[in-house]
Amino acid sequence: MDTLIIRGGKPLKGEVKISGAKNAALPIITASILASGENTISRIPDLRDVYTMGKLLANMGIRYSYKRGSTSVDTSALSNFEAPYELVKTMRASVLVLGPLLARYGRARVSLPGGCAIGARPINLHLMGLEKMGAKITLDSGYVTAKASRLKGASIYFDTVTVTGTENLMMAAALAKGTTILENAAREPEVTDLADCLISMGAKIKGAGESVIEIEGTDELKPINKYKIIPDRIETGTFMAIAGITGGDLILKDCRPDHLDAVIAKLKEAGVVFKKTKRGLRVVGPERLIARDIKTRPHPGFPTDMQAQFMSMMAVADGTSVIKETIFENRYMHVAELRRMGSYINVDGGTATVHGVEGLKGAPVMATDLRASASLVVAALCAEGESTIHRIYHLDRGYDKIDEKLRNIGADVRRAAS
Repeated sequence: MDTLIIRGGKPLKGEVKISGAKNAALPIITASILASGENTISRIPDLRDVYTMGKLLANMGIRYSYKRGSTSVDTSALSNFEAPYELVKTMRASVLVLGPLLARYGRARVSLPGGCAIGARPINLHLMGLEKMGAKITLDSGYVTAKASRLKGASIYFDTVTVTGTENLMMAAALAKGTTILENAAREPEVTDLADCLISMGAKIKGAGESVIEIEGTDELKPINKYKIIPDRIETGTFMAIAGITGGDLILKDCRPDHLDAVIAKLKEAGVVFKKTKRGLRVVGPERLIARDIKTRPHPGFPTDMQAQFMSMMAVADGTSVIKETIFENRYMHVAELRRMGSYINVDGGTATVHGVEGLKGAPVMATDLRASASLVVAALCAEGESTIHRIYHLDRGYDKIDEKLRNIGADVRRAAS
């Protein structure tokens, strides 16, 4: 199992090319199930989760290949309608095959999902929506079995905002008979990107990016043809945090700042300077950050996937900040590791109070989930001395060649087998 060894304490400077969005790539890859033939998708990040999705599709009889940021998904030989536990347990996004399989083939058997241990993320809203569309669903031995002769349009209200639920039902509705209305739908850019991809396949979708989405079902969709997914906004935000905490000066290329309005607003308040240039978005960190409060919210609010990285920044900011996590109940597992590096953080339920210290010191730490991994990298890059981050397989699930990108901007980073 690999570790990442970082010697921090210096400003990082240079250019970073942002990769495609993991959280857009995975649902768009599963959308290929909705059409027969070869689907081609570009700007696919080189990630563990993408490989896992490829294995899952190959297990279904789909011919899947990945080369230089592009993937080919040939669904013409799909013959197996099951997503087994062995593959689903490591990646929650595997549940996204449920809607497309049910919509196109009328049946699916999918293991209940796994992924990061950041709290309960049930799929009850997915199942509720599919049942409203006429599916018969049973739960047995950790599997969801769903059947439907053909799904029918329905009005569906989500009690809580769910990104994967919105995506699963949007894909299912694309081939359903009649019109489906999704209310209190997720508004994340990755949802909009999926909708744009489905529209390129011939789907009829209105309102993606808003809280109400209308999908008029169609009888058939055509394969995805050279669709290019959006840049990864969380990778972008992570490198913004790296510039901020190290007092660095970075140019972020191929990014979408409009997808990070809430993050940029808070980082500006904390003293980070942003400037649009011809080469990309320039991000310049201050001599010392200023403490600021955040509260995570569904998009367009401050994203939960940036909470841990922001906490690392606040750990060395001037003053005290209050961080409130409202999305996941178990997303402060990085706190104990940040304390090992000298931070002063108190947690009470969903609220963390961060008292900024003058500096952090390198230490051996352990990653517990994907974004916790990123927060430890951010902290280690500003810490005095050497930090060893263990269990970085979490990091490889969501960050494309992050150690290489860090070295290119002057970081002292190396990967080692533990």
